[in-house]
Amino acid sequence: MKLMTSWWSDGLDQEVNVVRWGEVGVPLLMFPTAGGDAEEIERFLVIDTVADFLTDGRIKVYSCDSVAGRVMLGQEGTPEHRMRVLNAFQNFVYYELVPMIRDDCNDPSIEVMAAGSSIGAFNALAMLCRFPDVFSHALCMSGTYDLLRFLKHETGIEAGITGDFYYSSPLHYLPDLTGETLDLLRERFVLLASGRGRAEDIDESWRMASLLGRKGVPNRMDDWGETWHHDWPTWRNMLVQYLDELLPPR
Repeated sequence: MKLMTSWWSDGLDQEVNVVRWGEVGVPLLMFPTAGGDAEEIERFLVIDTVADFLTDGRIKVYSCDSVAGRVMLGQEGTPEHRMRVLNAFQNFVYYELVPMIRDDCNDPSIEVMAAGSSIGAFNALAMLCRFPDVFSHALCMSGTYDLLRFLKHETGIEAGITGDFYYSSPLHYLPDLTGETLDLLRERFVLLASGRGRAEDIDESWRMASLLGRKGVPNRMDDWGETWHHDWPTWRNMLVQYLDELLPPR
């Protein structure tokens, strides 16, 4: 069963679309790639790929528009504007989208799995690291974790990192993270995977895995090899394999 909804987010100052597939099961929030919308994963056959998980009631899949990703990819406004939108998007997910998911699941305390590919993997990781009180796992496929490349002026001068960006980018704030958030994050799990084929940069995933390991965050990094490219066939195969591993048994 597919359900589409949208609402105006004051924090993002725009309407955001959200789609749900399935009726029962563990809530899985899948973030689109940088330019994607809430229905991207359906167009690229991800929903068909996980049809058995939906039919068996093991998952309910949610997705939303890639608001911050579009702003970053399109180099919209100033770098400071892009950083503000990135922070606002993460707050939208936590303060607006997660409560909607919990209400839809009729469980005010249910934990959400996060997943995504490319910049979607960044979003999945960022949400788990920033808000481990609501996210249980992050499945990060072919991740792009260093977004500084999107924060350059037209002159090529790199923008100074603001607080909006610092607190939105795990690569930057995790080294300094302490306290209750880190304690809870150490009870969560991050699964990173990447190929080494066309357009892949596996070093980004290894760098992220190393940082998580140094902070004591449980994680695993899987190298899929040179025959797997930065593309949807890779991510569909990864998703099926890892969902079967991460989800509770039937």
